[in-house]
Amino acid sequence: MKDHYAVIGNPIEHSKSPLIQSYFANETQQFMDYTTLLSPLDGFEQTVRQFFQQHGKGLNVTVPFKLEAWNLCDELSDYAQQAGAVNTLFYQDDGRIYGANTDGLGIVRDLMVNNGVTLQGKRILILGAGGAVRGILQPIMQQQPEQVFIANRTAAKAEKLVEHFASFQSVISTLNGGGYEEIPLQSFDLIINGTAASLNGMLPPIPVECCQNMQCCYDMMYSDKPTPFVQWGRDNHAVLALDGLGMLIEQAAESFQLWRGIRPNTAPVFHLLRP
Repeated sequence: MKDHYAVIGNPIEHSKSPLIQSYFANETQQFMDYTTLLSPLDGFEQTVRQFFQQHGKGLNVTVPFKLEAWNLCDELSDYAQQAGAVNTLFYQDDGRIYGANTDGLGIVRDLMVNNGVTLQGKRILILGAGGAVRGILQPIMQQQPEQVFIANRTAAKAEKLVEHFASFQSVISTLNGGGYEEIPLQSFDLIINGTAASLNGMLPPIPVECCQNMQCCYDMMYSDKPTPFVQWGRDNHAVLALDGLGMLIEQAAESFQLWRGIRPNTAPVFHLLRP
């Protein structure tokens, strides 16, 4: 009997995860299937437990359930513990649910391995202070950038994130945060958009001084067409202007490795989704 996996969310029919994970399974010759699982907004826990009772092995978790998934777990990875959010559930043989957050590993690998972006010693501006940003902060700061500034429409949320991750001050020179009006008027090497602005065709207010020598801009959202943030990066002469498709694929590979004990080759999937 095949092992069963799925991505759970609401909405979910748009997800590329079944295509990605099914390719990984074929490539690595794993006897498994992977589907979408629509959960009622008020029925996440019941849907998850029913899936596992029916011999499901693992779930990827997408919006809006990453916080609920965190609360559901019996055991958490270090990244998930720090992020306060879970995007991967693994049903263990003893019936305990293990939760991981692979988003940060996904973006770091996409930046460093796929695109040759150096993070150590660099100045990084991160836009947004929600769950998406919480999920990537620890892995990024472990690469020892010189400076990270978290900017958010509501300054208090950015300041709270800085306080939460204050223990990483020992590995980077400067970790600060505040409102958009508090963004330092200086050049940044890397600007990451962790807001959902691109979904609405909008741009966060970024001072022109920030992109004078920008090496890379990275939108955690992805689209078949350039997102407004990616287009902004191109217009402002970023050496690289990337969207989050690579992050999606790489975080999926991290989940797959957790479940199956083997890491798939991700390059063919990227070319499959973006010929």
